[in-house]
Amino acid sequence: MGETVRILPYGEWPSPLDAATAAAYDGRPEYVGFVGDEVWWTEPRPAEGGRRTLVRRHSDGTEESVLPAPWNVRSRVHEYGGRPWAGFVRDDDPLVVFVDFADQRLHRYAPGGEPLPLTPVSPVGQGLRWAEPTLLPDRGEVWCVLEESTGDGPDDVRRVLAAVPLDGSAADDRGAVRELTDGRHRFVTGPRLSPDGRRVAWLAWDHPRMPWDGTELRLADVTPDGLLHDVRTVAGGPGEAIAQADWTHDGRLLHTSDRTGWWNLYRDGEPVCPREEEFGGPLWTLGSRWFTPLDSGLIAVLHGRGAATLGILDPERGEVVDAAGPWTDFTPTLAAHGERVVAVGASPRSAPEVVELDTRTGRARVIGAPHTDAVDPAHYPQPRARTFTGPDGREIHARVYPPRNPGCAGPDGELPPYVIRAHGGPTGRAPLVLDLEIAYLTSRGFGVAEVDYGGSTGYGRAYRDRLRGQWGVVDVEDCAAVALALAEEGTAARDRLAVRGGSAGGWTAAVSLTTTDVYACGTILYPVLDLTGWGPGETHDFESRYLESLIGPRAEVPERYAERSPAAHADRLTAPFLLLQGLDDRICPPVQCERFLARLEGRDVPHAYLTFEGEGHGFRRTETMVRALEAELSLYAQVFGLSVPDVPTLELTRPAGSRR
Repeated sequence: MGETVRILPYGEWPSPLDAATAAAYDGRPEYVGFVGDEVWWTEPRPAEGGRRTLVRRHSDGTEESVLPAPWNVRSRVHEYGGRPWAGFVRDDDPLVVFVDFADQRLHRYAPGGEPLPLTPVSPVGQGLRWAEPTLLPDRGEVWCVLEESTGDGPDDVRRVLAAVPLDGSAADDRGAVRELTDGRHRFVTGPRLSPDGRRVAWLAWDHPRMPWDGTELRLADVTPDGLLHDVRTVAGGPGEAIAQADWTHDGRLLHTSDRTGWWNLYRDGEPVCPREEEFGGPLWTLGSRWFTPLDSGLIAVLHGRGAATLGILDPERGEVVDAAGPWTDFTPTLAAHGERVVAVGASPRSAPEVVELDTRTGRARVIGAPHTDAVDPAHYPQPRARTFTGPDGREIHARVYPPRNPGCAGPDGELPPYVIRAHGGPTGRAPLVLDLEIAYLTSRGFGVAEVDYGGSTGYGRAYRDRLRGQWGVVDVEDCAAVALALAEEGTAARDRLAVRGGSAGGWTAAVSLTTTDVYACGTILYPVLDLTGWGPGETHDFESRYLESLIGPRAEVPERYAERSPAAHADRLTAPFLLLQGLDDRICPPVQCERFLARLEGRDVPHAYLTFEGEGHGFRRTETMVRALEAELSLYAQVFGLSVPDVPTLELTRPAGSRR
């Protein structure tokens, strides 16, 4: 006989999925690549201080973490980082170069030896940082992006393409680093050399544009002595965003451009497979790869609307054949070797895995970081991709995760509480994959809805541009429209709606709490809260002019920066909230939270402010993630009147004399 289903209030269902289990599965493999015939990638280690290790998959299928703690393979270029490693085979043995997070130096490593530094330490500001290395063993160099501090402020920085000697002669000599470009552009991506080594391509852009606003595709000839000659722009501009460039095996230049309103692929300037789909995305981290050419002339691509599918594009016929398999969403990290393609894919039933596709047979299989079920998958939510109608009849895309637990059901006539999640970016989207932080809630009887509000990627440039000048308006309206629609259709309890977001999503959550009456409470993680301060001098250089497009030119609409900020409307806040902040966050520094809380002083608003030493923008350590998840659940339990005895009670601050 089957197990008896218990009737319990929504939100009080016992779940086998605790916060520690959810935290252990946080993060994903990244930056896959080939070293000879072997596949290597970086992988998170939440239980080891949140470091990222470099994983080697041997030819016999065994995996090895090649760099022990405390080595942390992670770049801090743009603060969000970029591809931190590259490798090749020399004398039948692998040799890799990588960036270590602690000192940001580029190191050389051969298995069996110790990592040796290739670049010096700079005493100025944040020093020297490196990303997107390309190895040129015949030249004895590694070409990459160099981000160099010129002073102590976050804006005191320059970026160039640079060549670093592989012999270590620059380890103590900045002068031995050979600069390849002149620094006239504020931002550059890593160099992509043509197969014959005679040409090199890269992307460049300048303030106040972000890379999804407008970039230039730069091309140069490479002289025999390794200098760049006749540097020119061959595509792109202020209103055209090029996301990636690379070369075919026979030396034809590929790039993705959104000149038609969709990121599509071009070869030597001509469109290949034009569709109203995205074959690219927002360049948040250097080295993101949505396509990779094969020796056969075919091209591995990620494409689609919303979720990204892995496919093989025949550029002569303009046709794409998608890889068969259970994966519903792939991240922009692709690599190819011969006819083999490696990617990172996930699904609503599996966490991100390293997937290999044999293009000759069409067979795809998991070769690394295989998913293992943390609990019975019957406790995983089953997302529903939905489209809602927002103000002015506009479409809003969302993923809805109803409560799901095989042993429990809610009482007749009771509707579940729902948590509306706003993704970060805001130029980003919610992936259609298994997220144990969501399952942590849904298995207890909560519903979750992730909203791809106007401004999200994956739906074309027009959808993305809805947020231009409207941050704090369109995103808030779209999240509220989804929340209210769920309540009106009888899916969610109207009086038990919460809003939750981190980074830019934290902004959306905070604005939602201070300007609407939709939500009973909210969770705000490492947010932007005060636009008047968040910008040049307070945040990092990469996003320091982002508000010029999201809000408007600061010199022209200064009042908008004040009136949109949650910090300016703390007096309107009545809903309880939880604020979570890393103390080492350079993107959304703690001062943002401190200003907000100072303006809330004396108000009778229950809240908690938890800070975490050693955490930056986005939590990486097991103990931090456990504390944050349990605190979030405790907040909802207290506000919604639920009993969750297995979770520590979050102490909410209340002014003296206020009622509990």
